[in-house]
Amino acid sequence: MSKGLVLRGEGHVLHKLKYLDWGLVVLITLLASTGFTALYSAAGGNFDPWASRQMSRFCVFICGMIVIAMVDIRFWYRISYPFYFVCLALLLVVDVTGHIGMGAQRWIKLGPIQIQPSELMKVAVVMALSRYFHSATMVDMKNMKFLLVGVLFLIAPFILVATQPDLGTSGVIVMAGVVMFFVAGAPLWIFLTGAGAGALAAPVAWTLMHDYQKKRVLTFLNPESDPLGAGYHITQSKIALGSGGFEGKGFLKGTQSHLNFLPEKQTDFIFTLWVEEWGFIGGVFVLCVVGLILAYGFWMALRCRHAYGRFLAFGLMVNFSIYVFINVAMVMGLIPVVGIPFPMLSYGGTAMMTVLIGFGLMMSCNLHKDTKLSRM
Repeated sequence: MSKGLVLRGEGHVLHKLKYLDWGLVVLITLLASTGFTALYSAAGGNFDPWASRQMSRFCVFICGMIVIAMVDIRFWYRISYPFYFVCLALLLVVDVTGHIGMGAQRWIKLGPIQIQPSELMKVAVVMALSRYFHSATMVDMKNMKFLLVGVLFLIAPFILVATQPDLGTSGVIVMAGVVMFFVAGAPLWIFLTGAGAGALAAPVAWTLMHDYQKKRVLTFLNPESDPLGAGYHITQSKIALGSGGFEGKGFLKGTQSHLNFLPEKQTDFIFTLWVEEWGFIGGVFVLCVVGLILAYGFWMALRCRHAYGRFLAFGLMVNFSIYVFINVAMVMGLIPVVGIPFPMLSYGGTAMMTVLIGFGLMMSCNLHKDTKLSRM
């Protein structure tokens, strides 16, 4: 059986496994293992309650990732729109019956399991736009009616996620979508017009924000104004990052985290905990692993011969990179605290599942990079 047949999804399962991107699997496992180590430290040297659960989830989800990678890309192409609308329906369900946690209504409870539809929507938007732009021509990309339909793919989830409220995730969905519009060839004036409209709408958006959201922005501008209140998170994060120095304080020796000065150390501020214990070297190590994953993903996008796979792989990598950038910038005090986790490091089931689904789809694009897709 030829290699070409395998890459088009017509080969035996064992042949597909042979051509799977095992280098990317190793990098993903390395990043996840770093997260397990950090969560073990966050619990004071115990696997419970975070590290053990995270490890169990990873074992299940990475198997799912491999299965997704081996499924023919034509299947993912066909279900791109249905998956988007299912996720949109789940967001509507959240608004009606969603579970409230941390002051926001973001989860759907299914017995002992909680699902965060906004996380799934990050993948669904990329899939839907990838299919929409797959058949687009340069003439289409200059047609306002054509572009407006693509914009609607972004506006609907943005509104539903923002009203939960979750401005961080809604912003990420829009940013990833905007990058996909740019790569697809949308004219520059569209982005300039959008930026101008956003600037004009900023005062209105400010009046619609909740008090705690306004306080986050004001605290970002002047963290010292309320060091024991709204500015506490970012102040303690900066102290922990600075105290780590070049080599760090050592494993399980982080004072800010283990003396409970660092809030949300297992989720939003997991990178801070890691850098405090492993220092600048540890932080660079994590970012290098992330950089290799991104390089791998963009390489996959460039190799894909069909537009759907190129857009899908590129969009998913952009999504991943935005989350890493926002989390690192947030804990360093470069942007306001928005509650964005570090992919694969932070504790969380739905977030990990979503990231691994994205990686599985990327690998499917590469495994079936020569598959011919209809332009309809």
